[in-house]
Amino acid sequence: MTTWAGRTAAEISAAVREKRVTPREVVAEHLARIERLDGRVGAFRAVRARAALAEADELAARGDFAELPLAGVPVAVKDNLPVRGESTRIGSAATPDTPAGRDHVMVARLRAAGAVVVGLTNVPELCVFGTTDGVLGVSRNPWDPARSAGGSSGGSAAAVAAGMVPVALGNDGMGSLRIPAANCGLVTIKPGRGVVPTGDGSTWFGMAEHGPLATTVEDARLVLSVLAGTEFAPGPGTLRVAVSLRSPLAGTIVGSPWAAAARDAAQVLMRAGHRVRRADPPYPATLATTSLTHWAAGTAADARPLDPGRLTRRTRVHARIGRPFVATVASGTGRDKLRRRLEPFFAEHDVLLTPALARRSPKAGPWHERGWLRNLLANTAYSPLTPPWNLTGWPAMAVPFGTLPSGAPCSVQLVGRPGSEGRLLDLAGQLEARKPWRRTAHVD
Repeated sequence: MTTWAGRTAAEISAAVREKRVTPREVVAEHLARIERLDGRVGAFRAVRARAALAEADELAARGDFAELPLAGVPVAVKDNLPVRGESTRIGSAATPDTPAGRDHVMVARLRAAGAVVVGLTNVPELCVFGTTDGVLGVSRNPWDPARSAGGSSGGSAAAVAAGMVPVALGNDGMGSLRIPAANCGLVTIKPGRGVVPTGDGSTWFGMAEHGPLATTVEDARLVLSVLAGTEFAPGPGTLRVAVSLRSPLAGTIVGSPWAAAARDAAQVLMRAGHRVRRADPPYPATLATTSLTHWAAGTAADARPLDPGRLTRRTRVHARIGRPFVATVASGTGRDKLRRRLEPFFAEHDVLLTPALARRSPKAGPWHERGWLRNLLANTAYSPLTPPWNLTGWPAMAVPFGTLPSGAPCSVQLVGRPGSEGRLLDLAGQLEARKPWRRTAHVD
């Protein structure tokens, strides 16, 4: 008997189109895996078992599988994107438990491509922090359950890494796709500004972008093409690759396994014929304060319509810190200044290769019950390398490459100038071919 849980989206959609399996069979198997495993992983805030099976049957009745690139593929959606008929809680007791009247544009595009939404995944409150925990659940890394899956798309990443869905939808405002992907051994891409529609909801003043979490580069490319409504076909060419092991934030140290992964990846790209050299971007000394003010201002804007008495303490403090900076951040002058500073570097180099993280994620637990400063220090110590590329609005990927001493995955980050999503996917594919990571964690 063929098992579909743990297979890629490309494999599942091909089998459905060829009528080797029905959408209901695929969805039912993934729902059974969710029921069996999610009590230990904590990926889902809500599972749509009955609705997903009904939608799989509706899809089967359509019969136009040849036109559907994600025919019958189960997907999970981050719980800050509206799904018709389901509430959007964004990890908070302060948000209303009111069903959404329509799908977010990203959800609508997945469904139009034949995907079936099986559930909504856990996030930290208002998607602020890099650990996914809160009053609605705690998401653990399936490769190392003592550790957080990361955040804020941590539930989506955990669901894919545990084989509960082949792909998931998330978004990235300061690293919220790349951080959990790096923790959980997944491929993700934060597209550049304007590549996919942002739709309704918060974008943290234009810093947040929607993107896929997947187990393979092929699946990441496939889902991004659906979200963007355009193909990201592979393309030939020798690229100029800069390798930097330096943290953008002064005072944070990149751990040796993560630095070693970036060095090893650089060797692979060099052997593939790319021109690779060590070079550090000219990060400004003010980057830490720029990142903090933008991060906090986004939270302040999102928290404004909510009852502060129902927010957790770390969120209230973060929003209070951000309020004085909302107008300045909204003007975009800080982001424009950073782009101008970094553009000459990306005129000289096509791609930047860095470690994805500086160290493994914090231990899983109730970080939402701890103080703001403790959360801030924990977040910045392990994920200082992602925020600059939200501030610039340029595309960035996380790609698994190597393992940590614990056996959990290690990852690298690829960054490019605007419009280079296809290039980044090409390089990621070359790294994947040299050192493929296991698709899903063995949490059975």
